[in-house]
Amino acid sequence: MAFGYAHYSWSILLYLLLLLILYSNGIESTEMIKEPGKADDSLHQHREMNVLRLHSMDDDDDADIMMPTDHVHAHAHPSSHLDPQLMVFFLVEDLRVGNTLPIFFPKRNPSSAKLLPKELADSIPFSLDELPNLLQTFSFSRGSPQAMAMEATLRACETKPIKGEIKICATSFGSMLDFVREIFGLEVQFKALSTTHLTKSATTLLQTYTILEVSQEISHDKMVACHIMAYPYAVFYCHYQESTESKVFRVLVEGENGDRAEAVAVCHMDTSQWSPNHVSFKVLGIEPGSSAICHFFPADNLVWISIPT
Repeated sequence: MAFGYAHYSWSILLYLLLLLILYSNGIESTEMIKEPGKADDSLHQHREMNVLRLHSMDDDDDADIMMPTDHVHAHAHPSSHLDPQLMVFFLVEDLRVGNTLPIFFPKRNPSSAKLLPKELADSIPFSLDELPNLLQTFSFSRGSPQAMAMEATLRACETKPIKGEIKICATSFGSMLDFVREIFGLEVQFKALSTTHLTKSATTLLQTYTILEVSQEISHDKMVACHIMAYPYAVFYCHYQESTESKVFRVLVEGENGDRAEAVAVCHMDTSQWSPNHVSFKVLGIEPGSSAICHFFPADNLVWISIPT
């Protein structure tokens, strides 16, 4: 199987090891949050590979996305031409008990997002220039849905940050923690938040959810959001916005079919520096800087917050 490159001494053994990790062993994200210090050493058996997901965006959108668009929820005025999976964004004034919102909550298990050990992840090229070689490595044909998803992820990861944004595409839990520590400071305590599904239904539905409870704003000094991206192994788009106020809430919601979730919601209070092509403006029908924008986080995304001293 010819997949090695002249300038990367990849071996058959490394390729088989990669496939073995993807299909047989992985690091459970739920365990990583509980024991961050042991995350890269603890391998847990699992039965599913992180499935590649296509991003639904226009040609101009991929250059400015701040989160994978397959995780986007929508406002109370969904348009028929929008992908149902875009239903996650809402306005800050919508965040009140008794209000209803159409939401698409992906029912992906957080443990299905497997992060590779840092040493192995660092040995694999992660570059748009290497896409042809990477497609050959993972046996994906050009033009396939998997290839398109990989290209969208690599392109988003290599796009210049917006003003005041610091970002990284973390291919390992170690690199994610290094980034969080760099943003928060080495001596600062921090923790990770994620959405929890309180009921288990067989299918994922776009449905109307009623807000049952909004917790008091979760106090934090800084926040880093990490969004799972479409790739053969787990890649998280992590970003921090300097000098921009973000509010974090826990929100209890219930769907029409009885589904309940304790969802993490983040509200960005200043969107004036966001690109006009950002998908949230298309979903909500507003302009940059005209209103604070909130969105729910799927269960396999993470919100890291620094704990105030």
